[in-house]
Amino acid sequence: MRVPNGLAFSEFRGYEGWQTVSISQNEKVMAVILADPVMIKAYQSGIPGNGKPFPDGSKMAKIHWNPKKLETFPTATVPASLHDVDFMMKDSKRFADSGGWGWAAFKYDAASDTFTPATLADQPPQGNDAKCGLACHTIVKTRDYVFTDYGKR
Repeated sequence: MRVPNGLAFSEFRGYEGWQTVSISQNEKVMAVILADPVMIKAYQSGIPGNGKPFPDGSKMAKIHWNPKKLETFPTATVPASLHDVDFMMKDSKRFADSGGWGWAAFKYDAASDTFTPATLADQPPQGNDAKCGLACHTIVKTRDYVFTDYGKR
């Protein structure tokens, strides 16, 4: 499965085991942001804070869940059902017209236990091609289009 003119889900095989970069939560979903070893090494070298771009081959995954209160500890919010998975990959030749990055969003259907590319009907609306994330990520162009910092650990 592939988004039109862009990323295939299979290009991110094994993302579940990548190292955590950070977590996030908004009023609707909670997420973990993961990066492949190429991107983790770049983060550890000071990118993007040092002004250098991420190298080609850098990949990120953002797994979104619908949240719920933990029954045994109700002040804690934990993941409930899987919502979607978003990907971004740096390939300055393949994605030259979108800052060197390709994006893809795949929504999860629990009934069939499958993913399908997100569309303009989804929230946020996805242009459903490799450039679908460019409009949102332009605000962090000076950070090589990456929002998430690699947290101290």
